Amino acid sequence: MATKLYIPVPRSNAVLRPRLIERLNAGLHRKLTVISASAGFGKTTLASEWVRSCGRPACWLSLDEGDDDPLAFMLYLHAALMTVAPNYGVGLLKLLQAPQPLPIETLVKALLSEIASITHPFLVVLDDFHKLENKSIYQAITLLLEHLPPPMHLVIVTRELHHLPMARLRVRDQLTEVRAADLRFTLPEASEFFEQAMGLSLTTEQMAMLEKRTEGWVAGMQLAGLSMQGQTDTSGFTGSFTGSHPFVLDYLVEEVLQQQPAAIQHFLLGTSMLDRFCGPLCDAVLRPENGERGSFFETNPEADSQANGQTTLEYLERANLFIVPLDNERRWYRYHHLFGDLLRQRLAQEQQSSSSVGAASEGVNESHRRASKWYELNGFVLEAFHHAATAQDIEGAARLLEGDGVSLIFRGMVTPALKWLDSLPEKEFAARPSLFVLYASALLMTGQLSGVEQKLLAAEQLLQADARQDAKTRDWIGHTASIRATLAVSKHQPDMILAHSRRALDYLHPDNHPVRTATTWTLGYAYQLQGEYGAAGRAYAEALASSKRIGHVIISFMAAIGLASIQEAENLLDTAAGTYRHALELAGEPPLPAAGVAYLGLARIYYQWNELNTAEQYAQIALPLTQQLEHTDRAIEVEVFLVRLLLARGDVGGAAALLAKAEHAARQHQHFLQMPAIAEAQVLVLLRQGSTEAAARLAAKNKLAISEAKCELAQGNPAAALAILKLWREHAEAKELPYERLKASAAQAVAWYEHGDKAKATAMLTEALVLAEPGGFVRVFVDEGLPILKLLREVVVRGTGSSYRSQVLAACEAEANIGKLSQAIPSGQEGKESKERLKHASEPLIEPLTGRELEVLQLIEQGLSNRQISERLFLALSSVKGHNRNIFDKLQVKRRTEAVARARELGLF
Repeated sequence: MATKLYIPVPRSNAVLRPRLIERLNAGLHRKLTVISASAGFGKTTLASEWVRSCGRPACWLSLDEGDDDPLAFMLYLHAALMTVAPNYGVGLLKLLQAPQPLPIETLVKALLSEIASITHPFLVVLDDFHKLENKSIYQAITLLLEHLPPPMHLVIVTRELHHLPMARLRVRDQLTEVRAADLRFTLPEASEFFEQAMGLSLTTEQMAMLEKRTEGWVAGMQLAGLSMQGQTDTSGFTGSFTGSHPFVLDYLVEEVLQQQPAAIQHFLLGTSMLDRFCGPLCDAVLRPENGERGSFFETNPEADSQANGQTTLEYLERANLFIVPLDNERRWYRYHHLFGDLLRQRLAQEQQSSSSVGAASEGVNESHRRASKWYELNGFVLEAFHHAATAQDIEGAARLLEGDGVSLIFRGMVTPALKWLDSLPEKEFAARPSLFVLYASALLMTGQLSGVEQKLLAAEQLLQADARQDAKTRDWIGHTASIRATLAVSKHQPDMILAHSRRALDYLHPDNHPVRTATTWTLGYAYQLQGEYGAAGRAYAEALASSKRIGHVIISFMAAIGLASIQEAENLLDTAAGTYRHALELAGEPPLPAAGVAYLGLARIYYQWNELNTAEQYAQIALPLTQQLEHTDRAIEVEVFLVRLLLARGDVGGAAALLAKAEHAARQHQHFLQMPAIAEAQVLVLLRQGSTEAAARLAAKNKLAISEAKCELAQGNPAAALAILKLWREHAEAKELPYERLKASAAQAVAWYEHGDKAKATAMLTEALVLAEPGGFVRVFVDEGLPILKLLREVVVRGTGSSYRSQVLAACEAEANIGKLSQAIPSGQEGKESKERLKHASEPLIEPLTGRELEVLQLIEQGLSNRQISERLFLALSSVKGHNRNIFDKLQVKRRTEAVARARELGLF
């Protein structure tokens, strides 16, 4: 990766072009600079000269075809940005390390948030941008430009540019363009070039003729100058030199190559297959080692085997032979792209004309194998895989793809790995069943779920047929089971998750900590689905501890969410809230999409604490995050929660509309696990609307015990309600379901009251309060209506009250005072305000405010200055200003007062 991040070094005798440098400097106040022209116009040279003279720190990313993958591109861009801001990017790195690729919009938002913390002006240069074709990357750049923080200036160097909003940027004066017409050398620049760079003494007429015939194309001028070096009749050459660069190119290259010693010609051709190179790498590729066959010097006896690679590279630079240094130490180089293309074409022509085409081709493959070996030994694993794959070294590429503990698939190589795996013949998979497992992993990561099981079946068949059954074979069998467990998690199938997880743990090697830890987490999820909260909590705690030991942040995050949900189900609301917040710390800023689950958990907890505004804020953050999660029902779960919130505020009509939307989505996407929760909410809506018979039918159809009891009470049948609740409470106690037991106890208190037995009703309510007090539950009682209020008054008046019970009583009385306990409010000012507030929760901002941004916004509303906010939140002043910019952009305002007003409209305070 490091070789991609160097800023190319201009030659010491390069011709400076003040007119263009001045123009580029004048455009630094804009968002984007584009330097665009066909090959050979000096785009990269101009950009590097400008970057080194403009006085701003710059990060440079040289792109190639291997970067045409959104995750790989973002990984390299992240690494480049760290060269100008070493402390930047912790939150983004967590997102990039997610086990499954996240939507590009999520990654760009995280990138923007991290860039906002960089206060000094800087440049980001994307060189050879034309080599990228993935539309997601262009979408990412477009989004980046739309919200680009002021300190950053983006520079794109490319042969052509598509899919970016160039017209809009021009109209807004946010774009500086340098095109081929600007890059053409003028006559004075051409004269300086031939004299200083090429060391030629030409007449004014000769220079003018070459400038005219090359049309100021610097590559043509350089090739012409190289051809003239050593010639006595320069006048004759310039007189015979005709045609524009597409037609003279082959001729000039022939002239240049023919003037070089045989050893240099062979060196140029032998290293042309390398994108970037240094002296030791060239030596490894070109020279035999330990008697190995197929080296370049064995098949090219005229080459000088005495000169080492570094010496030759220094000679090529001095001779201006289209070589570009990539660092100040002159260690890494690359060929000018045009020259490299032509060298590779020449090499291919020589292969085709060779008496043994197969032997020549094998020679090139051997060079790639040697490059792969050198890269691997020197820690460049991604480059090693690329050359092994190109060399058709399947054994080496497969070994590199498997990785040492962590596969390259999880290190930004998903797309290249899939392309390579797609290209392999079936027989190679039969010989290496591990490739099927890696194939399945790559498909799972890219969301291509339909093809995963086929690959796993093929892998399992081959692995089980292996008579050796050694530790490595067993480990791959365990890996297939772990992948199946992950698939079952997405479908909420507890029996399948358990079976595959247990099989995985039986087969996985004890030292395969990453996969074993992930499998422990899937076990916890299965136990949770089955209601085995004790076993689930232990599994989550084990996964959390193990993931922290091995530094697996994503599993730590998921295990923390799972553990918090168990604590919530056990009525430990304070503990659960703390664990959810810990999960959010692991999720980074901005958070992973799965952080929406943690925000929803906090929303439920604050709902139970009767802090409805805070609950709404958390739900508003959760909804857009969960909508980014593909193939899951989490967004529907958030909408069902918002329905309960609307009902709590008396907006029955809004609740019914949102519930209909959630039900439609659940059926459309076959998220049937959410249907009981949807039915339970539908029962509450129907009861509020007075449709008791319809509510009863729905509750009975879905076997919702507490809902059935509420319907019986609404129909005047308290005895039937008590019978139902007795059975459900016994079930909750037997299954150790504390929250269900609490709800049943509260409902039993109401049923006994309606049955006319105030003594039993009071005793049951007292028991429910004892169960609820450690968690601070309030809403579970408020939602039961007027009977609870009357019973609470009895309990408190009799002297059995406490501060907690007084708090519950006060909440119930407050609800009764506005009429919410006795009837819904389908209209009126409060219902309208509630509906207006929650409309923004079900139809959230295009980009929601993060938790930190909400904190800053609340302090702005209190009138604190930026410096006071920085002191209150222990943030740098620049970070507060960055949060302000993000808040203004998201709320689409320009001033603090406008932000506060808009936030009030959205119900954020």
